[in-house]
Amino acid sequence: MSDVPQHYGATRFARVRAALEARTPRAGWRLWLYEFLLFGFKQGWACLFGALMLALLLGTHYFYPADAGLARNDFLTIMAVLIQAGMLAFRLESWEEAKVILAFHVTGTIMEQFKTQAGSWNYADGGYLHIGMVPLYSGFMYAAVGSYIARVWRIFRFRFDPYPPRWTTIALAVAIYVNFFAHHWLPDIRLGLFAATALLFWRTRVYFTPFRRERWMPLLLGWFLVAAFIWFAENIGTFAHAWSYPNQRHGWEMVSPTKLGAWYLLMIISFVMVSLIHRESSEKTGLPAR
Repeated sequence: MSDVPQHYGATRFARVRAALEARTPRAGWRLWLYEFLLFGFKQGWACLFGALMLALLLGTHYFYPADAGLARNDFLTIMAVLIQAGMLAFRLESWEEAKVILAFHVTGTIMEQFKTQAGSWNYADGGYLHIGMVPLYSGFMYAAVGSYIARVWRIFRFRFDPYPPRWTTIALAVAIYVNFFAHHWLPDIRLGLFAATALLFWRTRVYFTPFRRERWMPLLLGWFLVAAFIWFAENIGTFAHAWSYPNQRHGWEMVSPTKLGAWYLLMIISFVMVSLIHRESSEKTGLPAR
C-alpha cells in the first residue's frame, strides 16, 4: 500500500511533498525557516500552471519571430494545450484539477467574448485558433486561476470556520458574474457586492497547514493577497502584449490598481466554483454540507 496519505492525491508531487513533510528539523529558527521554505515550495507548485503560462507569454514576446508561418496567438494556444496534456501525462496534475481548469476555461472564454466586444480590452490580430476577437489561449489565463485555487486548497488542506450557508455564496458568485456583463447597461453594483461579501465572510477564517501546525488568516485577507498577485501577473501579461487595455494601445503602462477590485470579485467566483467541484464531503473541504 502507498505510504502517501489519501489527501495527497495521485500526482507525482504527492510523494515529494510527503517526503518533505516527514522531515524533522530542529526546533527554533530552523523549524520556522523550514516551514517558511516549505510554504513557498507548496505555493510555487500550486502556481505551476500559471507560471508556465506567464513564461510562455514573456518568451514569445521577446523571441517569437514576427515573420513566423504560425501566428503567435496560435502558437500560444497550442503550447497551452501541450502544457496541460504534459502535466496530466506526467502526473503533475490530477484529473480533478483538469476538470477545474476546463470549467474556468469555459467561464473565462464567455466573459472574454463579451468584454472584447464591449472594448474593455483587446488582443492582437492573427491566427486561426480564435472565437471572434478572442484567441483560444485566453481561456487558459482564467484556467490558471482555477488551477491555483484547486491546488492550494488540496496542498494546504483548507478548512473554513465559520462558513456561510452554501446557497448564499452561490447567489453572491452569480450576482458578481452577472454584474461583469450587466454594468455596461445597468448601474454598477460592485460596491454592494463588496458589502455583501464582507457581510457574509467577515468572520470566516481559512485554516491551512504549511507543515505540521495549522495556521489561519481571515478569508477576506487571503482573497486580497491572491487578487494582488493576479494583478501583478496581469501587468506581466499586458507588458508581453498578450492583451491590452485602451490606455495601453500607444505604449505600455501599469494596469490600474483599481483592477484589484475586479480581480477580488473574480476571486470570489473562482473560490465558489472550486468549492462546488471539490465538494466531496464536509470533512475534506471544511465546508458545510449544504
